[in-house]
Amino acid sequence: MTTTEATALGTHHLPQTIEPRNPGMALDLDWVMQARANRSAIERRAASLPARRSVKKDNQAAWLCRAISCIDLTTLAGDDTAGRVARLCAKARQPVRADLLAALGMEGLTVGAVCVYHDMVEPAVAALQGSGIPVAAVSTGFPAGLSPFHLRVAEIEESVKAGAAEIDIVISRRHVLTGNWQGLYDEMRAFRAACGDAHVKAILATGELGTLQNVARASLICMMAGADFIKTSTGKESVNATLPVSLVMIRAIRDYYDRTGYRVGYKPAGGISKAKDALVYLSLMKEELGDRWLRNDMFRFGASSLLGDIERQLEHQVTGAYSANWRHAMG
Repeated sequence: MTTTEATALGTHHLPQTIEPRNPGMALDLDWVMQARANRSAIERRAASLPARRSVKKDNQAAWLCRAISCIDLTTLAGDDTAGRVARLCAKARQPVRADLLAALGMEGLTVGAVCVYHDMVEPAVAALQGSGIPVAAVSTGFPAGLSPFHLRVAEIEESVKAGAAEIDIVISRRHVLTGNWQGLYDEMRAFRAACGDAHVKAILATGELGTLQNVARASLICMMAGADFIKTSTGKESVNATLPVSLVMIRAIRDYYDRTGYRVGYKPAGGISKAKDALVYLSLMKEELGDRWLRNDMFRFGASSLLGDIERQLEHQVTGAYSANWRHAMG
């Protein structure tokens, strides 16, 4: 992918997607129970990708610019303030120094979204006004998802009222661990309904689901219930996004598209902090799902520190020298 091709692919954000939105479907337990995951084969495939995929020079710069456009720039800390969120939003508008973007021919590049807690939605919406960058809110008792159900639904509704265009919900892991697939489907349908026109990303918290087979089945059920995206993790689990888990979820997305004709997006989150890791994930998406899933209405990184490392790599591409991390702060 060259910088020209990266620009031509566009920078569509999720609420302005040109794809028909996934409406969901009736729960098909026969399909769900047929889902299997061969761990050894999955791990071999995942291990092969970093070793044989290498993108260099101008092509690497283009891929890294594409990665930036797919970042959900995130702050989910207990000490978040309106000022911190405003600084993060300024970085979202101008993720890389203007001189570097000009040298690369990538003026106007922005991130995919800004992701915050509910209380920070209004400050984020105000700071991003006129930018076209949507605000995503984590919801439904994030990160554990163990608050009363009616409060989880109400939290979604309040975030939408506050201006969130995307809602990252967390599923009840117990439904997966106990095989209560109807319960998971009903929960996800209720969350989707509460989102209204806001797009919904279903966080599976894959590190807490026990097996790759459970990951595959939970992925299918969330899509059947109308999820616009499926997402690996909250970033708060001990194990977050991994390539084997990603492969399982991506192939569930491919299976769902083959059977229904609806495209669902994918978001790996947690632990992706290096530019080289972003390149591997983009390569995986391209190989398994094709170029259409390389746009930010179909693919996002849940990350913040990733942007700083990508910016360092882009500066090296332009100047031939690496700069210190402090030169690329989030705000």
